[in-house]
Amino acid sequence: MEWNFMFFVNSLLLGIGLAMDAFSVSIANALTESKMKRSRMCAMAGIYGAFQFVMPMIGWICVHTIIQVFSVFQKFIPWIALLLLSYIGGKMLYETFSKKEEEEKEFSKITHTALIIQGIATSIDALSVGFTIADYGSCMALTASFIIAIVTFFICMTGLKIGKKFGEHVSSKANILGGIILIAIGIEIFVKGLFF
Repeated sequence: MEWNFMFFVNSLLLGIGLAMDAFSVSIANALTESKMKRSRMCAMAGIYGAFQFVMPMIGWICVHTIIQVFSVFQKFIPWIALLLLSYIGGKMLYETFSKKEEEEKEFSKITHTALIIQGIATSIDALSVGFTIADYGSCMALTASFIIAIVTFFICMTGLKIGKKFGEHVSSKANILGGIILIAIGIEIFVKGLFF
């Protein structure tokens, strides 16, 4: 593979496709945390972007080293995404229905652990991108992964702004909506991974 215009277009399109789950999760997060500061929004989008950078590189390394192990692991990707997102979404729903009105505000902030779990769950399908960029040299693979990460960052920032705007209007039901969205994304990744 050589450096050309199509390489950058393909990397950009991969980034857009891979960022859609993180975009939806960003909306859900901002719905539940509508008073989120810009620095936190950047950190959140940065976490998703970082995972979208790391996962294709791990996939690329696996293709060039331990492809047999990765092939076995790949069939579990939809299950892992479903479990992780269902756990976070279910936890949000549980906290909303089990806590008193005064205590709800305490739980509306997304924890660092939840962000890491979401980052893994929304980027785990990017591992298989390692197969599509397998014929790239290491420098090209790093560049493609970097483009994917940058695209993810900006798409997630957009999702956070959308969720924040609507979160202020639906704040009383935001945790419920956010939890349902996360569970739905987990189911969508699961179905897509199993049947398509």
